[in-house]
Amino acid sequence: MSTTRVLRGAAIGLLLAAGATGVVGCSTGHGVTSGEAGTIRVVAAENFWGSIAAQLGGDKVTVTSIIDSPDADPHDYEPTTADGRAVATADLVLVNGIGYDTWASKLAAANPVDSRILLTVGDIVGVADGGNPHRWYNPADVRTVVDEITRGYQRIDPGDSAYFARQKAAFETTATAAYQAMTAEIRTRYAGTKVGASESIFAMLAPALGLDLVTPGGFLTAVSQGIDPAAADKATIDAQISNRVIKVYVYNAQNATPDVQAQIAAAKSHGIQVTTITETMTPATVSWQQWQTAQLTALRDALAAAAR
Repeated sequence: MSTTRVLRGAAIGLLLAAGATGVVGCSTGHGVTSGEAGTIRVVAAENFWGSIAAQLGGDKVTVTSIIDSPDADPHDYEPTTADGRAVATADLVLVNGIGYDTWASKLAAANPVDSRILLTVGDIVGVADGGNPHRWYNPADVRTVVDEITRGYQRIDPGDSAYFARQKAAFETTATAAYQAMTAEIRTRYAGTKVGASESIFAMLAPALGLDLVTPGGFLTAVSQGIDPAAADKATIDAQISNRVIKVYVYNAQNATPDVQAQIAAAKSHGIQVTTITETMTPATVSWQQWQTAQLTALRDALAAAAR
């Protein structure tokens, strides 16, 4: 998405249980060198990555998330002097990259520390600027980032390598069990179902769930980048809705443009199920997996209603 887009961070009615969030930082040095009581200091640009980093680090890390509110736009964020200090003293800094949070990479570059580890998600998963930046919605990419964060912790604090391995195993099994179960249920029961979406935030999750996302890719990208979609793409979506080609329409509640609002209204008028997702953790007090599981549950329910 472009830096001109404004997120709509109003409450959207997602019912989520409370959970852990945070931002993580660590260094390439040997042994724990910073943090309270010998813990690793982690700074994450966004709280969805910070939540994961905090869970992987357990009581061996302290995590600070810079973007920690559903009302903040990661694209347009203006870092503060406090953010600069946090990054300068961090052992590990975790940014998304792919043009999503350029301010975070610049902040790290402006506060160079030889021993600090800088993890950029785009570099980790091999996606350059211009690609789809919403990698926290790609289950395979999340697993790759989890591996890299854990390796970072083990480099900083090799004496606690076994502890970090256990934290990783717990996250990948117990902590995300409900998320994995809901993903598997949707893939098993609704594979091949044609769905529509408002933007590219859903473009990686849909195939991971086995769903057939038929919205033109140009439209998904345009809305994400804050530019006017092509008339031909809008006409295609209008036809998909009026002919009820899609069974469910999924939209980003934090970026409901006039074009998207018109599609929502049309979908509802044609009896198509509509459900929401958000770009950032909503509410900010939940864990990444609680947020994702709640959204998947709502999507499962919409798919079930459409199948009746």
